[in-house]
Amino acid sequence: MKKKFRSWMSLCLLATLCVSLLSACGSDAKDNEAKDGKVTLKFWTIALQPTFNDYFNGLISEYQKSHPGVTVEWSDYPYDAISNKLLTGIASGNVPDVVNLNTEFANQMASKGALADLGQWMSDDEKKSYFDGIFNSTVFDNKAYALPWYTGTEVLFMNTRLVKQAGLDPTNPPKTRDELNEWSREIKAKTGATGYATTFAARMFPVEGISILNDDKTAAAFNTPATIALIQKMQGLIQEGVLVKEDANFDKQIQYYSSEQTAFEIAGPTFINFIKTSAPDVYKNTIAVPLPTGKADVRLSNTMNVVVPLKSANAEQAAEFAKFLTNATNQTAFAKAANTLPSTKESIKDSFFTENDGTLESEAKVVSAESLDKAVDYMVGVPNAGDVNSAIARQLQEIFMNGKDPQQGLTEAEQEVNQILSQN
Repeated sequence: MKKKFRSWMSLCLLATLCVSLLSACGSDAKDNEAKDGKVTLKFWTIALQPTFNDYFNGLISEYQKSHPGVTVEWSDYPYDAISNKLLTGIASGNVPDVVNLNTEFANQMASKGALADLGQWMSDDEKKSYFDGIFNSTVFDNKAYALPWYTGTEVLFMNTRLVKQAGLDPTNPPKTRDELNEWSREIKAKTGATGYATTFAARMFPVEGISILNDDKTAAAFNTPATIALIQKMQGLIQEGVLVKEDANFDKQIQYYSSEQTAFEIAGPTFINFIKTSAPDVYKNTIAVPLPTGKADVRLSNTMNVVVPLKSANAEQAAEFAKFLTNATNQTAFAKAANTLPSTKESIKDSFFTENDGTLESEAKVVSAESLDKAVDYMVGVPNAGDVNSAIARQLQEIFMNGKDPQQGLTEAEQEVNQILSQN
């Protein structure tokens, strides 16, 4: 599933082309409605077959029985083919009626006017059934352009051997990022291990309540004294050995934690699979606790959504299927089958998400589910999010890795982001 989230990020560069094709192609919905009253909905997913065939075949069968005249055609495509398939389909007018996208790509398409407003077919209770922060990730001008599907949140993995060696109590873990940094200082002093590793990217801003863009998403908003203070604080953490001086990707973070060079890891539950294989002794000494929060008191999520392209010939029927797919009952069932998290409030009341059997896997699942009430997608409404991310990350890397002046780096990042936004 983690690969799926990352794979969709690369599609963001194709958003402009997708939308221009969407605007130019496809026939009027009324012309495409079946004259005999029967409707066929094209439902596209990514890399879910054959693992989840039984789940989706049963789901579709149930829906068709309760909606006479509606046929759902499910198509699933691999990662390396989905972008071309989507572009080709749009260009030929073969637009899917319901398709799953991550929040970033859904935002790209929504900002270009390529998605239907699903809110017009939803009651207030239906809207409130999803976690607010996740649902609102694709709401613009009070229009809901996507329905949240399965999601994931990060937790804090902790090496209890190192924590106890530093004289700290793992049963009373840090609640804030400042407390986490204090723990890391103690661990560095008592054990020699660094606190944790991370990537230097735009995601560090919203955690501390720093907006990436202004309210109307037309200009950069991060070049502020608060951001300078945050950067200087992180530079100090690197010098103290609290933070690894490296723009560490996920694989590198696994290596640091597995070799006990770091005591903490901020990651989703998929992290467990890697340390269980590469470092079984470390795995045995690891626990999962709620991720300490920064000034914004939020936790970042990676969510897959379902959307209805504006050019769908059966938009209202597609919206009904999207609501069915993402309702609490079906999200609970899919989360159990796929070992993901649901985005519906009612789902996490199920014992599957509340009972801890003592394993690290179960512990992480429960902790992740408990974090959903503070979950947000940090690139909410950011146009050309992939380019904006890259522009900020390049300057942060220069600042932290090569000693570039923070103000100069932020100013150059601001200029590049504004140039990117001006091209919309």
